[in-house]
Amino acid sequence: MSEGLGMSATKRADAPVARFDFVNGQSGTVLSAADPQPRNHALVEQNAIALGSSVMVNSRKLVSETLQNSADFSSADLVEQGNTRPLIPLGIDPPDHGRYRRLLDPLFSPRRMEAQEADIAERVNHFIDGFFDRGTCDFTAEFAELFPSSVFLGLMGLPWEQLDTLVRMRDGLLHPGTSEMTAEQRSTIQRETAQEVYAYFGRVLDERAADPRDDILSALVGEQPDGSRLSRDDALSICFVLLTAGLDTVTDSLTCFWAYLARHPQQRRQLATDPDVIPRAVEELLRWETPVPLVVRWARQDNQIGDQVVGAGHHVLVNLSSANLDPAEFPDPLEVNLDRRGNPHLAFGGGPHRCLGSHLARRELRIALGEWHRRIPEYTLAAGYEVRYRPPLRFVPDLQLSWPT
Repeated sequence: MSEGLGMSATKRADAPVARFDFVNGQSGTVLSAADPQPRNHALVEQNAIALGSSVMVNSRKLVSETLQNSADFSSADLVEQGNTRPLIPLGIDPPDHGRYRRLLDPLFSPRRMEAQEADIAERVNHFIDGFFDRGTCDFTAEFAELFPSSVFLGLMGLPWEQLDTLVRMRDGLLHPGTSEMTAEQRSTIQRETAQEVYAYFGRVLDERAADPRDDILSALVGEQPDGSRLSRDDALSICFVLLTAGLDTVTDSLTCFWAYLARHPQQRRQLATDPDVIPRAVEELLRWETPVPLVVRWARQDNQIGDQVVGAGHHVLVNLSSANLDPAEFPDPLEVNLDRRGNPHLAFGGGPHRCLGSHLARRELRIALGEWHRRIPEYTLAAGYEVRYRPPLRFVPDLQLSWPT
């Protein structure tokens, strides 16, 4: 059988001038604001702006065009996460990207994710049980950091006992060290953690090759529908991306959703009294919060974007947050309407690299909102606590909630 999908482990010759390092500050101030919506709404009118040698695109039209145009704006070998292998499929451009998505999309299809709903609900309630009677919790540490990671365990066929290991590795890649450390110290933690991630999944993939199960990791080492098999490098690269994407972005969304709802009691009660609104509320809160505020591409050649020129090899910052506030697409974009109908937001990106796990993320968020508000309909921020956000993604690191017992 061929190793037909194993070609990507070699670094591309047309890589950008520099990888984009979210952790060590290249993300810019657009990611760090506590209340960025008014500023991002204002940026829409500017279409594209220069940020040093980079260009940031802001309007829905330019954002969509950039995301769709992988011929001019590349994702190849772009994001820095300490990785020494390509980030598949995140860091692979078409046409090769399409080959990996044809393998991976069925593993995260709506039908397969629907089959996980009972398990997801059970995991939500497992964590709520731990603090329900107390009447207070650190929502981030006791729920948001753990629940999506536990769902990942189920999909990968990994035992509960591995939860702390996966969370620790995720943090080593995406939240390394402390703010007092130098950029090089944080980068060292990332690189060391990346090697630990490769070694960890290498062992598990060996186990699945010897004893296949009905899980995603077994699918990665098994024979593909076309008779090919993934190379081990490619399988490890995919596991790396699944770890960072599957364990972090839903966590960020959860903290943003609950921080918003704790401060808006009328809308919180709307979810508790009318659960049918929850699917639409998920879409609206994704539009409003946009936990992944921007994604990045690099220009293959000098290119005109709006009224700006980006040089070959330089970064294009694609501002999803501002695109989700464009009045040309969304009536009353600065109003949070949990019952908004027709909500074509770009919180999951767009184009060939649209989020692989969007069907799973939506179910996790819907079920979490439903089960939480069934059991804890009345909650507020804990007395004396003030919400603060931490970049690079929009994330509340220590959300403190309380409710009557």
